[in-house]
Amino acid sequence: MPKLVKTKVENEGRVTEEFAWVETPKTQPWDVEQDLRVVGKPIARVDGIERVTGAAKYTLDVQLPRMLHAKFLRSPHAHARIVSVDASDAEKMPGVRAVLHCKNLLHTNRFQSNRDLFPEIVSFVGDEVAAVVADNEGLARAALKKIRVEYEILPFVLDAEAALLPDAPQVTPKGNLLNGKVETYTRGDVEKGFAQADVIVEGVFTTPAQIHTPLETHACVASWDGHTLTLWESTQDVESVRERIAKLLKLDKGHVRVLSHYVGGAFGSKFGAGKHTLIAAQLSHKLKRPVRFALDRRDENIATGQRSPTKQYLKLGAKKDGTLTAIRLTDYSNLGAYATWGGWVAGPAREMYACENVQTESCYVFTHTPPFASFRAPGFVEAMFAFEQLMDELAVKLRMDPLDLRAKNYARVSPESGKAYTSNGLLDAYEAGAKAIGWEQRARKKSSDEKNSMRRGVGMASQIWFGAGAPPSYAILKVNADATATILTATQDMGQGTKTILCQIAAEEIGLPIEKISVEIADTQMGIFAGGSGGSMTASSVGPAVREAAADAREQLLSLAATYLKKRAKDVRIENGIIKTRAFDKPLDAILKELGDIQIVGHGSRNPNTSEYEIRTFGAQFVEIAVDTDTGEIRVERVVASHDSGRILNPLTVSSQVEGGVLQGMGFALMESRVMDARGASLNANMEGYHIPTIADAPKIETHMIDRADLLANNLGVKGAGEPPIIPTSAAIANAIYDAIGVRFYDAPITRDKILDALENLERGESK
Repeated sequence: MPKLVKTKVENEGRVTEEFAWVETPKTQPWDVEQDLRVVGKPIARVDGIERVTGAAKYTLDVQLPRMLHAKFLRSPHAHARIVSVDASDAEKMPGVRAVLHCKNLLHTNRFQSNRDLFPEIVSFVGDEVAAVVADNEGLARAALKKIRVEYEILPFVLDAEAALLPDAPQVTPKGNLLNGKVETYTRGDVEKGFAQADVIVEGVFTTPAQIHTPLETHACVASWDGHTLTLWESTQDVESVRERIAKLLKLDKGHVRVLSHYVGGAFGSKFGAGKHTLIAAQLSHKLKRPVRFALDRRDENIATGQRSPTKQYLKLGAKKDGTLTAIRLTDYSNLGAYATWGGWVAGPAREMYACENVQTESCYVFTHTPPFASFRAPGFVEAMFAFEQLMDELAVKLRMDPLDLRAKNYARVSPESGKAYTSNGLLDAYEAGAKAIGWEQRARKKSSDEKNSMRRGVGMASQIWFGAGAPPSYAILKVNADATATILTATQDMGQGTKTILCQIAAEEIGLPIEKISVEIADTQMGIFAGGSGGSMTASSVGPAVREAAADAREQLLSLAATYLKKRAKDVRIENGIIKTRAFDKPLDAILKELGDIQIVGHGSRNPNTSEYEIRTFGAQFVEIAVDTDTGEIRVERVVASHDSGRILNPLTVSSQVEGGVLQGMGFALMESRVMDARGASLNANMEGYHIPTIADAPKIETHMIDRADLLANNLGVKGAGEPPIIPTSAAIANAIYDAIGVRFYDAPITRDKILDALENLERGESK
């Protein structure tokens, strides 16, 4: 019988307590040395053909009869009070069905941080002022131009540190600091630690706003049929969208269906119901017609969230032998106009390395800029850019190998909680990555092109992240009469290969060929509850539930086959779709065909995590770069990524995760940055001005996973692999640049002009 348990869920540094129904576990982790048939094999994506042929239907592909189209009018001011809105000319246009704004929409329509859907005071350039729904997109855009808005311009602040000054304009009624306080953490005595240090390094680092830039923009199609509101939504969490829409429209959850079968990228930006979702749902329910609300590229860039810009004051102290004695960090995260939490910039300082004396102060600050949203390892990417550069600087002053310094301060237990880790493959990652890159021979690579303008360098950086997974997540596996099976769960696949690994897990456990397994996900009516896909949680949360469901179904099948064959259940097994006994074999489909209309349904749930250990992912990346000292061009030529994420379910899907993370980390290091003018307006809110890596920029990326099952983590032995690959990349690149030209860069991104300026200053003797 299932029982209700209370469990702690850690997602991206935030710990919450949740109740979950869990079944009595049917499975134990597969043994480390066990030869598995499907799991761990490089299986091609089960939905690969649909994706490459264009058959996959994304939200932007949904077209319904009589469908209306909606568009936003956005604020041109960073901070202003809306005095009046005159939409009469727009409303008179033939084909315009509705115009919504703060003067005609009830204040009960709340959005994030309890803000009105259309606030009377706008808080950033791009804040939503009004929405038009019309017969087509062109008409909706034309109607927006007919809306006349009178603004009272108010003082604004764009910089996080400036926003904390006594006379700074107030962004929220409760002030400019999230929760009204600085988040602090202390262990040991940091002043004593610095007094004991033989070497101290410190620096002030800045990182920019990074934009998610998914290829598929945020979009929703809502259709009310008089009984059920169906939403096709590009989202990472169909369940939370259903919850929000049902509450907004006062509908039973059973009358709200959310589907998200294919998502063209998200990276943290597509959690929950956006304003476009709320408006599409309300208007479809009111007008009784389908409503499509798809953001364009400028909307996507300005208003769907960003990685917070940060400023970090970091100081490290160490003894002559390299032992860290003290770490002090004060960080400012610019949350923009609204947010309910911020990225965990202090995370690495607290837990990456063993150090007795640590002090962190984290300031999450509201400003009149676009809002924060979770972005692939929020906080850790920004933190590692600073932390791992200072570790290299410390190594230079200590005349130590940077890798030796890190190994010297390896944490055998969590420095923060004192608990042992379920597994920690960091030293293995160091060894594998160093061997692959040729770390011991890096000096020869550096000097290979000294006669021309090219300078080469090698650098590395470490990684730590979460990815434990947690309940609640549930799955059903039903076996059909032809011995095929279908997995049902409401999780999401944003392109990371979730469908494929779930089919592998089920096939391995139940004993069917993988081609006989199908999966239906991201549908709140078809599947049962699964949590949002973020925090490197999906495989380690939903995968164990699918395995439990498959084990339940297998037990039922064995019992059924034993009865049919007049054998004992323990003498019957299933292998590759064949029922085997000591005496003979018989295909499962033949048995089920003879039995007729018998339905096997297996149920599974995710069990709570252990409370005795900490579950973390670890890793390191090593890079080779070339810097052209004539042009300032930085070319990343090779990246070796070595990560510990427990058991590898599929080397192909893991490699693609690593490659995507490395490319995003490259973008963060070398090119991505929101450019704003003095008014707070984004100047590069498009794909032409906001540069992201393309295939022309891609280096050779080698994946060296520490493929070792974590037997204490869950029944798969797996930990998350989505976010770890982006975390160390930018720091490794920055360290390689220093190795190449002898200049350290504290401000990201490291662009050509910064390289040339630094080289000129170096010639003048003005470098840092």
